[in-house]
Amino acid sequence: MVPPQRKSGGSGTKGAGKPEAGKKADPGKKDTRKQEARKQDAGTKRPGARKPAPERAPKKAAPARSSAKRGEAKKTAPGKRPAGKAAPPKTAPPKTPKIPRTPRTGPRLRRPGQAASGRGTSSRQEPPVPRRPRPGGGGSGGGPPRRRPPRPRVPFHRRDPVKRLNVGLLVVAFVLSLFAGRLVQLQTIESGTYSRLAMQQRMQKIDLPAGRGDITDAQGNPLAITMEAKAIFADPYIIKPDKRQKIVDALAPVLGLDPAYVLKVISRPDTRFEYLAHGVRPDQARLVTGFEFPGIGTLPEYRRQYPNDSLAASVVGFVNAEGKGAAGLEYSMNDRLAGRDGWHRVEIGLNGQHIPMGEDQKQPPVPGQGLRLTLMRDVQFHAQRAIEKQVKATGARSGSVIVMDPRDGRLVAMASAPGFDPNDYGDSDPDRWGSPIVQEAYEPGSTGKVVTAAAVLEKGGVRPDTPFTVPDSIKKYDRTFSDSHPHPTERLTFAGVLATSSNVGTILASERISPQTLYQFLRDFGFGEKTGIGLPAETAGNLQPPAKWSGTDRYPIAFGQSMSVNALQMASVYATIANDGVRVKPSLIAGTTGEDGAFTAAPRPESKQVISAETAKQIRDMLEGVISKEGTAPKARIPGYRVAGKTGTAEMVNPGNGQYDGTRYTASFTGFAPADDPQLVVQVVLQEPRKGNHYGGDAAAPVFKDVMGFALQSRKIPPTGSEPPTVKIRARD
Repeated sequence: MVPPQRKSGGSGTKGAGKPEAGKKADPGKKDTRKQEARKQDAGTKRPGARKPAPERAPKKAAPARSSAKRGEAKKTAPGKRPAGKAAPPKTAPPKTPKIPRTPRTGPRLRRPGQAASGRGTSSRQEPPVPRRPRPGGGGSGGGPPRRRPPRPRVPFHRRDPVKRLNVGLLVVAFVLSLFAGRLVQLQTIESGTYSRLAMQQRMQKIDLPAGRGDITDAQGNPLAITMEAKAIFADPYIIKPDKRQKIVDALAPVLGLDPAYVLKVISRPDTRFEYLAHGVRPDQARLVTGFEFPGIGTLPEYRRQYPNDSLAASVVGFVNAEGKGAAGLEYSMNDRLAGRDGWHRVEIGLNGQHIPMGEDQKQPPVPGQGLRLTLMRDVQFHAQRAIEKQVKATGARSGSVIVMDPRDGRLVAMASAPGFDPNDYGDSDPDRWGSPIVQEAYEPGSTGKVVTAAAVLEKGGVRPDTPFTVPDSIKKYDRTFSDSHPHPTERLTFAGVLATSSNVGTILASERISPQTLYQFLRDFGFGEKTGIGLPAETAGNLQPPAKWSGTDRYPIAFGQSMSVNALQMASVYATIANDGVRVKPSLIAGTTGEDGAFTAAPRPESKQVISAETAKQIRDMLEGVISKEGTAPKARIPGYRVAGKTGTAEMVNPGNGQYDGTRYTASFTGFAPADDPQLVVQVVLQEPRKGNHYGGDAAAPVFKDVMGFALQSRKIPPTGSEPPTVKIRARD
């Protein structure tokens, strides 16, 4: 506690706080002194030190005051004058003698006006230390010394540093926890994903194409071979944008590519490998590497080559720029020919170079199998040249030639015109890429009469010498059917009906059997089903069952109209007759060859007895009459050989009106030789011949003679030593 204020005495303090006589106190003076005292106090504060009380001059003893006044004096702030006192004059205050102080412990206090030390000011306010009584008392009264009242605390608002430190530590800990959580996520939870992504950026997969199997003829002569080539690739990542146009200008002409395509490929972002071209010849590849463009390289691969140009192109087909079969056997047998590609996965650095000690994985390719066909190159070449010549001579839309061995169903030649060069297939009409031999359906016309002949001989009680009275036309229901040439009513044997190719005579003979019997024989001979030789897009033709026939359909079907077949189906019919009535399914593939060259033969084709051997022989004899002077195809005769065959001249439906208008025809001839021991069957078909005579005996028979004669010689088949049978054409009355 602060002791109560007493009256002070002594001469040392007398009159110290009073103004000079005659002068009034200045009321504003005490405020000025108060402000100066506060400023001094604020400048002398330092941490942990108690603010010293300013020295005051001793005051004169005052008269005794009441207790109320003493209480008011206690409440008066230091430096303030009690109420009712006059302000001191403006003269300078007298010098105050120094009062001795008792030594104190603790921090040294700074005197008023003393320069501040380098230490900061503490935010804590220390309580004032009570002053010890002065020695000897104070004042004349000898009473206890007067103590200075405590200085009021000055508020100082600042956060606690400990709290600020704790908050900062919490923030740092939170941020570090986020980093730690993300680190755990990357290193543990998602480490596999990012490892794979990083590996994908470095790993580059290079395809290792398998060697494509060769296609050869029956004697091993190549029809399609695989040769060494190069693939051109680009690494767009390291190709600078300002170099792209220079690369395009150099590569596009050499590789025969569209400049826009090359620019698009080498400008693709976020990629390290893009193919520009496949199957580039080695000489072209050397030009590309000679440019030394960064980001452009070559890889070894293979290219398909067809050494015989257009020979058998419609059968063999071709391989497109992507290395896949696109037509013929190259397309239908692509899986077997192509094999299985391999791959090589390596690590690539930023400069596009292979990292020697990096990851390296490899799966070797599996070469494809080779195909050995039943075709014979020399016969194929002769047949193709003959049909191309005749198509041009007759102005036909297309033509085809088939050479077949009837004993085992093997196809010796399959030629069609017009053709194309598979080495430059892009320069040809896509309509020529297919094989019309199996893809084009047509109405066989009179060549189909042999099926009706077999049916009536087997089931109708008809013999080759059975007579028929044949007018030049006949009416059935609301339709009239006519022969190809007007003639008076004739008395013909059934052999004569077949030899003269009479439509009316065939209709009369077909009435000896039911429509169902006729239909069944057509099916047994292979009509209405695919041959299955392996060429793509083969048509099965069109043969409706009797339930869907109209009242008159059975009659045109009997002489080869109102139904359709492909050329190979028709050739198979005559091969069946030549093979004593046994139908052997046609075959084109003799077998396959492995990587080591070992040959694996294909399974034997299916066979079926369709008609009896006796019936087949009767039909063969009747077909020899077609080649006679009285028949329709004397132009098919081959000196030294007995020949049997049949002409066909079928009207084609006009696609504009769906009717037969007599303006479009299919001319054909199918025969075999030697007739007494058939070993080869040749079928010739010309679609829409427009120059010369459109009949089969005139347009197609000469091609048969040319191709059959050459095939007999190439197969070293000796001439026939027997005489042909006498075929009775006209019946006796």
